[in-house]
Amino acid sequence: MSDDLLYVRLEDGDLSLEPLAEAHREGLRAACAQDQEIWTIYPFCYVGDHFDPQFDSLLGGAPARQCYAVLRGGEVAGMTAWIEHGKPGWSIEIGNSFIVPALRGSGFNSRLKRLMLDHAFACGLARVAFKVDAINTRSRAAVLKLGAREEGMLRHERQTWTGRVRDTMCYSILRDEWLAANR
Repeated sequence: MSDDLLYVRLEDGDLSLEPLAEAHREGLRAACAQDQEIWTIYPFCYVGDHFDPQFDSLLGGAPARQCYAVLRGGEVAGMTAWIEHGKPGWSIEIGNSFIVPALRGSGFNSRLKRLMLDHAFACGLARVAFKVDAINTRSRAAVLKLGAREEGMLRHERQTWTGRVRDTMCYSILRDEWLAANR
């Protein structure tokens, strides 16, 4: 499977994922600014003076991270990404995810992740992983609700932009598990 098959525009009603482009810069800046507090639990900050360097790094074309702008009704509502994880063509990670506060708890994130999971498994991938900050209880619960299984904790896995040392919880969903639960 090639990245050309995986990293494409995805749609489901008013939800669309578009490969991140310069045209999304101001919309994503505004979306990220809607929650100033959340960035303290993210590895990177996407508000204020931090936004442009982070956005530029996402546009930089690093093959290990292919980012989408998440749109609702044509308006930028967040971001998410495919992140290289494991053997190419076998396993991928979904991460770098953020949605605006107004959509949290609405089922929008589940739709977004289901769209990505359906696409990943339709492309032939066998495994999709998620890595979540151990203190991010909302995201951990959302991943479990999708049907992912907890695999364990990577202790002191990284240092965040604030200097905090992060423990990272690892989860995965296998193609057979996803297909059995979503028939």
